[in-house]
Amino acid sequence: MHDRSLSRRTLLTATAATAASATTALAASTVAAAPAARPTYHLKRLIARMSLEEKIGQLFVMRVYGHSATAPDQADIELNIAEMGVRSAAELVTKYHVGGIIYFIWAHNTRDPHQIADLSNGIQRAGLAQPTPVPLLISTDQEHGIVARVGRPATLMPGAMALGAGGSRSAARTAAQIAGAELAAVGIVQNYAPVADVNINPANPVIGVRSFGADPRAVAGLVAAQVRGYQSAGIAATSKHFPGHGDTTVDSHTGIPVITHTRAQWEETDAPPFRAAIAAGIDSIMTAHIQFPALDPSNDPATLSRPILTGILREELGYDGVVVTDALNMQGVRDKYGDHRVPVLALAAGVDQLLNPPDLAVAWNGVLSAVKSGEISVARIEESILRILLLKEKLGLFRHPFVSQRGVDRTVGTRAHLAAADRIAERTTTLLVNEGGLLPLSRRGHGNLLIVGADPASPTGTTGPPTTVLTNSFTELGFSATALSTGITPTAAKIDEAVAAAGGKDAVIVGTYNVSATSSQRTLVARLIATGVPVIVLAVRNPYDIAQLGGARAALAAYSWTDVELRAAARVIAGRADPGGRLPVPVQRADDPSRVLYPIRYGLTYD
Repeated sequence: MHDRSLSRRTLLTATAATAASATTALAASTVAAAPAARPTYHLKRLIARMSLEEKIGQLFVMRVYGHSATAPDQADIELNIAEMGVRSAAELVTKYHVGGIIYFIWAHNTRDPHQIADLSNGIQRAGLAQPTPVPLLISTDQEHGIVARVGRPATLMPGAMALGAGGSRSAARTAAQIAGAELAAVGIVQNYAPVADVNINPANPVIGVRSFGADPRAVAGLVAAQVRGYQSAGIAATSKHFPGHGDTTVDSHTGIPVITHTRAQWEETDAPPFRAAIAAGIDSIMTAHIQFPALDPSNDPATLSRPILTGILREELGYDGVVVTDALNMQGVRDKYGDHRVPVLALAAGVDQLLNPPDLAVAWNGVLSAVKSGEISVARIEESILRILLLKEKLGLFRHPFVSQRGVDRTVGTRAHLAAADRIAERTTTLLVNEGGLLPLSRRGHGNLLIVGADPASPTGTTGPPTTVLTNSFTELGFSATALSTGITPTAAKIDEAVAAAGGKDAVIVGTYNVSATSSQRTLVARLIATGVPVIVLAVRNPYDIAQLGGARAALAAYSWTDVELRAAARVIAGRADPGGRLPVPVQRADDPSRVLYPIRYGLTYD
């Protein structure tokens, strides 16, 4: 156990002390000479042929319900009519000329790889059937870990913080390259990843393990590696959420976070990963719905801030790629202005793509009115359309807009990809406590296991539940294992059941999920420890759980509850793999957050 004094402000600055010089070195080592400017005259001719309505449509990236571009299920037809006044994706493209579509699980877009490929092809056919034929940028949030939209049989990689624990830029690039190849095979060409936020606030409710960690230099290196990995696979990567969403206690889906960093702290802490992404040639950058008074005292959300998006991102950082908003149906961007004004203000700030407004008709007509009135010039929207078309051309969409089922079979969820995911994951599990050398467990001494704990819902709906995955993994490793789901908020009755089930077992493994001071998971762990049976705590989301849980013989962090990370944790506990992960964030004491319990890069081994 480590106990070091560290104030809140010291944590913010200490983790970034060498960031500026490190980022300069990183940029110098990862970016070659700037490529020659691509010819644009042919794309400008294409823009000139577009009607004003077609031009405005190119700016929007929209959700749509259904597994098929032309024949969605009746329930999805009804949702499309209610929300957008169209029946299908094809009708959405025809009516609004949207430049992109974003896939979600809840919109029933991602049932399986072959279906996704068919949907993508149908959407591209609709785009090419317009009066001015233009293919679409089809996108999704496939961060891996706790945020993923395409599930099994596709390959699911460890999430960002797990990769941060592994610390290997090569592994991060490989993970992104495999993930990017599988997305490209099903027609998804723009991925809203990697997350470039530096998570220095343990209470951050929206980023957390989606970040690579709390060290700006380490995050910058992994972001750059993933940018190169995704883009080498032929898709566009998107670093997010500019200018940095890592130090907040408010979720921008439900409110407006305020970042209180000074400009100097932003330069040291938040900026390095975005600088590294730009140096690595990032295709698109996503904005954050946050207020950042040191960067823009108007307190407009960054998504609507010209000083932040044009003044800093475009002019100071020299970025001239596509800028996409975070989803415009999030409360963080809707509180200050009406839904008809938000897209107009975003364009005025320097945005190119307007992502998923709550009401497309309101947003689309808001932009149309602004252009007709002269508030937004035609030249301004053509500037954004040119960037969007250049990206579409770079991705080969004008030449090869369609994907094949053979390509799906050849690429998605292959044995080689799945094996690579397991290898990468094994190097991320972090061992924090190992009293008396309890781990690794032996089948002879601790062969009879009870697996209890939280069973959060699968991010993709295709994995888990965690207690079952762990039980199956230990069984395959030769142990006798029994699963008992106790939930995220175990009841007294469920805790009693777990305590009774622990009788006669050689060890109990408890999967914990974001344990707080008032969580009944603390009671579950304490009651199990009191039985005298060795207890092993496995944090399946944030690694901070250990600060709330004393007395366990062993404790590990997996950083996510997806199958690949749980299988890796089981192999580490069983001694089939070494615990190679190191904390990418500090874990502070629960009783005194100004003091550090375990510092960044802490982790035990079996040596």
